[in-house]
Amino acid sequence: MLAVLKSGATYVPIDPAAPASRVAYILRDCGVRGLVSTSRHIERLGEVLPGLGFIETVILTDDDPADVRAALPKRVVRWADIQRTPLTEKDGNFGGGLETDPAYLLYTSGSTGNPKGVILSHRNALTFVDWAAEIFSIEPRDRLSGHAPLHFDLSVFDIYAALRAGACVVMVPDEVAPFPLELARWIEAERISVWYSVPSALTRLLLHGQLERFKYDALRTVLYAGEVFPVKYLRQCMSLLGRVEFYNLYGPTETNVCTYFKLPRPLGPEVTDIPIGRACENTEVWAMDPDGRVVRPGETGELYVRGPSVMPGYWNLPEKAKEVLVSNPLQPAFNELVYRTGDLVRLEADGCYRFIGRRDHMIKSRGYRIELGEIERALHDHPGVKEAVVLAVPDDEIGARLLAVVVPHTDGSLDPKELQAFCLVRLPKYMVPEEMEFR
Repeated sequence: MLAVLKSGATYVPIDPAAPASRVAYILRDCGVRGLVSTSRHIERLGEVLPGLGFIETVILTDDDPADVRAALPKRVVRWADIQRTPLTEKDGNFGGGLETDPAYLLYTSGSTGNPKGVILSHRNALTFVDWAAEIFSIEPRDRLSGHAPLHFDLSVFDIYAALRAGACVVMVPDEVAPFPLELARWIEAERISVWYSVPSALTRLLLHGQLERFKYDALRTVLYAGEVFPVKYLRQCMSLLGRVEFYNLYGPTETNVCTYFKLPRPLGPEVTDIPIGRACENTEVWAMDPDGRVVRPGETGELYVRGPSVMPGYWNLPEKAKEVLVSNPLQPAFNELVYRTGDLVRLEADGCYRFIGRRDHMIKSRGYRIELGEIERALHDHPGVKEAVVLAVPDDEIGARLLAVVVPHTDGSLDPKELQAFCLVRLPKYMVPEEMEFR
């Protein structure tokens, strides 16, 4: 990632567990010229590899068996060769980019049936990273948890805020992350001082990690984002971690974090939901009602965001970008683009905003954005499916569980497990409905 940024190019982190067809779509959509991967993941691409002839170079971080090499582009570079490369700048041409150039693309669920690439520029990222490092007082002595996968926007804070401050980011091992008790033990052993994750990860730690067994002397700040944190679990977490400061961060991938709220202590019994707070410094947010009027305290409207953290657009989707990047309705003197979040919020008397819901069919599960229409399109691709609709069922642990209601062409012709397996070939695991109902 750092090498790509230093070269002035753009990197695209991809979920290694995603279906091969989805990976191929992303690679093709953004015209990837260089791919860093492993032989095992290359083998998973299998049948789609012949269609990826536009990839000029593949860097393999492990051994490259002959059968894998035969399916790859002519130029294959092994990690061992890179390690032997002298640490000198070639021709002095590095770092020629501008702050408005794309730094990375993050692909999120799309309503069209395919993922869409959110473009984040160097300025977008630095605006957020500089703000976060300052507000949360990240110092060289800190140890930040690297819990979020690299294709998830929470990882931007973990890595770059640590780098900016000269702190240490400690990546959560794959063999630890799925097991709450092991993860709880790991946080203490690694002396993590700043933790950032989705609420469902913290809820699993609370319910299954036996947090009361650990001291957590180093932990000073817990940040959470990506979904609503059930207050009953949040209150228990705050009680067990009595000296730790808690912050609720809010912001879609298209804006990074744009509002935040520091939770008060104690969190009294009268508190039933947590605000998303006020705008981050160097960012402005406001809400407008359906009539285009800025809401007053007590009123509800759609949240708008302006500032240097707002994305320049979606990759190869200019018309989709025009739907959400609109001329600032409060600034008629010149054409300033602002972001329509699609989130409905209520303005409180103290100036903080509270999240109410969505104006479309996007939901959050385990912190991931999911367009229900993308799942429905995958279900309709099955020849035995006549009609299908996907519903989000509220769940305290993960935010929402996915329920698919399916009408088959022939009664009894579909099996839930077979239909889930069909979806797994087309969708990431977190987008496959846990439950299937047939009508």
